[in-house]
Amino acid sequence: MKKILVINSGSSSLKFQLIDMATETMLAKGLCDRIGINDSFLKYTVQGRDSIIINKVMPDHRTALKEAIFALTCKETGVISDVSEIFAVGHRVVHGGERFHDSVIIDEEVMETIKECIKLAPLHNPPNITGIKACQDIMPGIPMVAVFDTAFHQSMPRYAYLYALPYELYTGYGIRKYGFHGTSHKYVARRAAAMLNRPLEELRLISCHLGNGASICAIKNGKSVDTSMGFTPLDGLAMGTRSGTIDPAVVIFLMERKKMTTDEVYEYLNKKSGVLSISGVSSDFRDIQAAASEGNERARLAIDVFCYRVKKYIGEYSAVLGGIDGIIFTAGIGENNDLVREKTLEGLEYLGIKIDKEKNSIARGRELDISVGDAKEKVLVIPTNEELEIARETLKLVGAK
Repeated sequence: MKKILVINSGSSSLKFQLIDMATETMLAKGLCDRIGINDSFLKYTVQGRDSIIINKVMPDHRTALKEAIFALTCKETGVISDVSEIFAVGHRVVHGGERFHDSVIIDEEVMETIKECIKLAPLHNPPNITGIKACQDIMPGIPMVAVFDTAFHQSMPRYAYLYALPYELYTGYGIRKYGFHGTSHKYVARRAAAMLNRPLEELRLISCHLGNGASICAIKNGKSVDTSMGFTPLDGLAMGTRSGTIDPAVVIFLMERKKMTTDEVYEYLNKKSGVLSISGVSSDFRDIQAAASEGNERARLAIDVFCYRVKKYIGEYSAVLGGIDGIIFTAGIGENNDLVREKTLEGLEYLGIKIDKEKNSIARGRELDISVGDAKEKVLVIPTNEELEIARETLKLVGAK
């Protein structure tokens, strides 16, 4: 019975999930939050039981991981008797640059390359590295795998990922489109093929990963051929707090007219923009919809902007793919928000897209085909499971050794 521990390490958090790969069942999961900050705690859940909160001082990720291991193995809350029951560890790593086209077993050379990619993901790769080092320290000898958010998109053709900038910026600095959410897009594409009972290698799919961070991916024959996020996760759709695509001259305007520094512009575009800035209410669609239903015009406008951007990408990618066999909605908003799905797909009947409003209204957090019976193209709601995809990738590599 092979159990895989999945780790997603952030700057002040460490998410984990233990999965029994014999049945692909989640045994337990947890979140170590506020690491290195006052009032740190572990939220821990065993499958079939209520979550518990454990208040613990966690000054660093190594301590947090120890607390996670203790919760997994202790008599009261544990699901394994000893850490030796963990077959392998799969780590989410945000950026693998152009080097990694797939998941890899972690060794010293891989670690050095992940470090080199810090210049491309300065906020994400350092905590990912910290999580890997903590695991190596506490669980020596247990094989570990890096699963990259960017890897799935390395199949994009050059004309799709290159920017029309001086070529030396690409060759010298690696400035190009990389794309993100690759693990999620890959997982839901596989599930779509199973739901449609067709080989993934024959399908043309548009995957809409819509959450606080959001991206669209055009998938042809199982490969990513284009995606909305670019050099960073700031590009593409209007998101919770991110601006998405804007005229680059806006940055110059802000620096000149508002006398902003580069750090201030970065903060402005990443954390103070998106539907938060348009609505003036929240970055959470539940709050925005509640305000819109009470007559808040800016909240309504924020929803319209978001859905319009998604619709534009669906139209664009249907052209890129030469037609589509299915559209997938996933992640927090995509899985749970019937209004966003309906507004996004309005007017796309010419593509053969027609949804059943009753099915759409009940599609929350479960796999469901919400298209009408005679619709040419299928619209699928598929809850994403990045942790399971990471575990599968880990088992594929380590189990083959």
